[in-house]
Amino acid sequence: MSKPTLVLLAAGMGSRYGGLKQIDPIDDAGHKIIDFSIYDALRAGFGKVVFIIKKEHEADFRECIGDAVAKKTEVEYVYQEQTAIPDWVTIPADRVKPWGTAHAIWCCRDKVKEPFAVINSDDYYGVSAYKTLVDFLAAPVADQEGRMPFCMVGYQLKNTLTENGSVARGCCRMNEQGYLTRIEELTKIEKTADGARYTQDDGASWTDIELDTLVSMNMWGFQPQIFGELESSLDRFFKEEMEKNPLKSECFIPIEVGRMVEAGKASVKVLSSADKWFGVTYKEDKPFVMESVAKLKAEGVYPEKLWE
Repeated sequence: MSKPTLVLLAAGMGSRYGGLKQIDPIDDAGHKIIDFSIYDALRAGFGKVVFIIKKEHEADFRECIGDAVAKKTEVEYVYQEQTAIPDWVTIPADRVKPWGTAHAIWCCRDKVKEPFAVINSDDYYGVSAYKTLVDFLAAPVADQEGRMPFCMVGYQLKNTLTENGSVARGCCRMNEQGYLTRIEELTKIEKTADGARYTQDDGASWTDIELDTLVSMNMWGFQPQIFGELESSLDRFFKEEMEKNPLKSECFIPIEVGRMVEAGKASVKVLSSADKWFGVTYKEDKPFVMESVAKLKAEGVYPEKLWE
């Protein structure tokens, strides 16, 4: 069996950072979070790397990230373009936003023919999650109903919080066998002196939440059969959802996977990681990220220079 592929959602990087050349390094060697993610994935057993980007960012992306990775493994580029939609869809005037993560993954359908994982390009997931994903993707087990065997890696809430403000997290709700039943979106969770709490009414009331609650950080494992289902998802989105908010509506992968689970088309095994997740949600988070990376290097988890 071929090695699984790593797909990185990177089409939004230019807009978030004001141009790829302005992506901030997180160590003295000039590495970015995406470098550590790919390094971890390759040593865990992933093969090909697929970057989902905007076409206009390709030259910068190759220079900043892709060319170094291409010296170690096969690299493919997929372009999430606004025009990559069914012929019958009319793009709303003044639409700027992309069509969402489900659309981004669907754009990979001609490049990915093997089991694959999907991650955010600017999140650090830790070493162990990639090995967990490889093991699952190498031997996926369909249930008796023959549903597509997917997986996701859940993180303990306490390992995803920031000291610098509130965060939005999708809390994983599972059955007794550890399969996902739904993802409950909590849009404002904050750390407290002795735990964490969330509000759903803009702070009028707060509810405590357990720190070991598993949350989704958008780290998924899929089979290539998902592309056919995503085509149906996009058809429904353009027919039913886009007109509700023509300029901002998006088709998101957690929602569409949830629909597949509810329809009995897929099962999602929730795998867990005890690693610390981190990202630069707020600019004040960057010093913590840099300190964390320096500590991991000092512990021998990473070499000083990843691609040499």
